[in-house]
Parts: sequence; C-alpha cells; structure tokens
Amino acid sequence: MRRKKILAILLCGLLLSPSIFAVNYAQHPVALSWLKSMQKQGFSKDYLLEVLESAKRQESILTAMNRQVEGRLSWEEYRDRFIETQRIQNGNKFWKKHHLALARAEKKYGVPAEMIVAIIGVETRYGKITGNYRVLDALATIAFDLPRRGVFFRNELSEFLRLTTEEKIPYTKPRGSYAGAMGYGQFLPSSFRRYAVDFDGDGKRDIWKNPVDAIGSVANYLAAHGWLEGQPVVISAKVAKTLDKDLVNNGLELKVTIQEWRENAVQGTLPRSPQEKATLIKFQVNNKDQYWFGLQNFYVITRYNHSRYYAMAVYQLSQLIKAENKLS
Repeated sequence: MRRKKILAILLCGLLLSPSIFAVNYAQHPVALSWLKSMQKQGFSKDYLLEVLESAKRQESILTAMNRQVEGRLSWEEYRDRFIETQRIQNGNKFWKKHHLALARAEKKYGVPAEMIVAIIGVETRYGKITGNYRVLDALATIAFDLPRRGVFFRNELSEFLRLTTEEKIPYTKPRGSYAGAMGYGQFLPSSFRRYAVDFDGDGKRDIWKNPVDAIGSVANYLAAHGWLEGQPVVISAKVAKTLDKDLVNNGLELKVTIQEWRENAVQGTLPRSPQEKATLIKFQVNNKDQYWFGLQNFYVITRYNHSRYYAMAVYQLSQLIKAENKLS
C-alpha cells in the first residue's frame, strides 16, 4: 500500500508539472486579470486572447531568472567575463566601422563613443548575441509565472504590445534575451518606447539589425538618465582608517558629499567639488581591497543595469577600447 501511495504522489506531481503540458495563458488566472486591465486601456478582448494563446511558457526562462550571477561571482570572475582581449579588439573594429554614427551620437548626446561601444559590447558582443527567445514568450512567462517580478513584467508585456502596434511589427516576430531585452543594446519594451531613436532617418527605430539606430538609442538612454558630458565615471579613493561597513557598497544612489567622505577619512585621488556627491565602492583584486568613488556618470550606467559590477566592467572596457583605438 505504501508503495502504491508513493507512486500515486509521483504520478500526480508529473501530471501537474508545467514541463509535461504547455500552459495556455488564455486560461491562466493572472493572465486573465492582466487581460481585463488591458481592455480598460483600449485593447480588444479578442486580440488579447489571441496574444495569450500565442504565448508559450518557457521553463528555461524561469531557471535563468532565478540565477543571480553577481551573487555567485567575485568581482574578478565577473570582470574576466567582459574584460577580454577579443571583446576589446572587436570593440575597436565596431568603433572604426561605425565611427561616423558614434561621432554624431557623441556630439548630439554628449556621451563618449567608447562608452556607447562598451555597453553594446557587454550586452551583445556588438550585436552577435542578441538572444533567441521570442520576446512574447519571455515576457509572458515572467509576467504570469514569476510572482516576485510579475508586476514589472506585466507592465513590460503591455509596453511590448504597444511597441509592436506602433512600429507595425507582428508581436510574434521580435526575439531577445530570456528577460525580453531586445537588440544590440538589449532594451526592454518600455525603454524602447521611451529612448529608442531613428538615428539614420529611414523612418524606423530598428535596434535589432540597424547598428546606427542602436548607437543613437544607447546614447539617448544615457543622456536622458543624466549623463554629464566631459565628467569622469569614477575616481580612485584612499581610505585612511577602518570604515563602518555600512558606508561601503551601500547602494548605488549618490547620498554622501565629497566633503562628508573627507570627514570620514576617505579621500579621492583627484580634486572634486566638496559638494559633489559620490558612492563609495570596494572591489577585491588579488586579495586586496580597491576603493573607488562612483560619481554621477557611474550612477547613470547603473540605470542600464542596477549593478556596481556591471557599471565598473562597462567603464573599464570603455577605457581599454579607447586605448586600443588610439593605438591602431
């Protein structure tokens, strides 16, 4: 009897497993609640049901979303994923190939060419790896089957439908990352609608296949988030005494002035206004602590990806690409 009960429980678990039967989002309670909210915004019920019936749950997306790369990697391990010879050299090639668009973007938006190139390099290896999930599937899977991110991604799914309507793109066509990020610069739908630009004047905002539009869009994104032209991203810092651990790596927002840091025995290696705000960042390199002040432009990079690891990797890659560009 006991064996029969165990077998029955296992069989029940298999039958209920989402990997056995595909989820029909047109019958999913969370999806139907979202559908009602979208109807109030002017979308037809038939259209929305068609969208939901087309969307397919992808278990691999849920697995990927539950991995926290930064939490599993040290700074040096994270850095080595992006600061590599081939990525630097290919960044230089991308710069040379698209130097006119990059120069125009730098002039219009005030964002250095090397920073635009570095972000595209980190995000997609200069357009080579943009993701092969249907964006519809990615957004629906997270929106309806990952509760902790559900609200955010239900909004992104709504933005995606608006995007495809505005750009006259079939909603089943766009492909992107497991999180629904798209194109050279990996824009989510809300970012596309706000910041993507038609930078070559052909009447389309194509960040999937058009590197010129992607360059202008990345530059516009950074400028819109407060990029300060001609200002540094970080400056190295010296710590003269043992600091309260709550002062180091304490969020990404700029809350403490340079003067206040001085009063805590933390000095920048370059002169800055005492009233300028900065965040103090610590990385371990070769088992030694490195301290940096993250300034306004560092904070802007973290608006692209809310991670100090990401922002520093982008910054360091940008400087190496710039140096390579000067040498070649």
